[in-house]
Amino acid sequence: MRRVGIVGYRGYSGAELVSILRGHRHVEALLMEHRSDAGHDSGLLHAKGPRQVPATAEAVRAEKIDIVFLGTPAEVSMELAPAMLDAGARVIDLSGAFRLRTAENYARWYRQEHTEVEWLKEAVYGLPEFCRERIPGARLVANPGCYPTAANLAIRPLVEAGAIDRTMGIVCDAKSGVSGAGRKPSLHTSFCEVTENFSAYSLLNHRHVPEVLMVSGLEEREFSFTAQLLPLDRGILETIYFRAANGTSAEELLAIYEKRYRGEPFIRLYKPGRVPDLRAVARTNFCDIGVTLDRATGRAVVVSAIDNLTKGAAGQAAQNMNLMLGFAETEGLL
Repeated sequence: MRRVGIVGYRGYSGAELVSILRGHRHVEALLMEHRSDAGHDSGLLHAKGPRQVPATAEAVRAEKIDIVFLGTPAEVSMELAPAMLDAGARVIDLSGAFRLRTAENYARWYRQEHTEVEWLKEAVYGLPEFCRERIPGARLVANPGCYPTAANLAIRPLVEAGAIDRTMGIVCDAKSGVSGAGRKPSLHTSFCEVTENFSAYSLLNHRHVPEVLMVSGLEEREFSFTAQLLPLDRGILETIYFRAANGTSAEELLAIYEKRYRGEPFIRLYKPGRVPDLRAVARTNFCDIGVTLDRATGRAVVVSAIDNLTKGAAGQAAQNMNLMLGFAETEGLL
């Protein structure tokens, strides 16, 4: 058994990771507490579950922890990651702290200074379908954001194949459940604001946009992204609109996906004209993709669906861990 630590295990993504790793045959998960004022009491008389240790370098060494997951805000990840790495653990960070390549880009989109710039060069972006070769040897893996995961898995193969008329631009209409905003209370995500409601947010400046550009190869002027909040607890559905290159058919678009994702365990494709919904991916690590195209006008619609807490966060983090530790990529996820 390999030991891994989970910091931020009370957040939605962290709790999802605890649940996933309970079903993993080859790892023992430890809960790493990083807050001195946590004071959490479940109320259970005989609570059973993973052991709890402090989120310190000393605990990493004493417990011989191989990988530390950081399900923490970006500023906390920047504080903890170097200490965990110096203690000999490898790190999978679920925040946005190490996803972008430059401090300037980070400051622009996250509106705060990056305090660990030297680690941006070493961090490996953890989208296995496109970065699998670099992940096994990485010390620091930046787990992708949920919106960019669904977007890039749908867009990049078509950009690579030249199947999109990029002069017409691409529109990504993205909808997410409320858990994507995290567990920290806010008025915007409170029950009375969300229930029987539907709202858009972070128009034209969503912090996940640069991840899509970085991986897909698109320019910022070519890509329009709008995030919207569904009155649901989990799930992401992205409807992506573009003009296909001259003469392209839905069957040809599907063939591009089939070739690019042949053998990929977590990509599921739909017949032309059929598209996924959120129920199809709920509590799974799958990304489901369906395509529709009107050949007369070249108007194409691709729908990409994931569970934001699994393939969009904890499930993908476990997938990266499997690659880093040499386990079957699907272990604990299928």
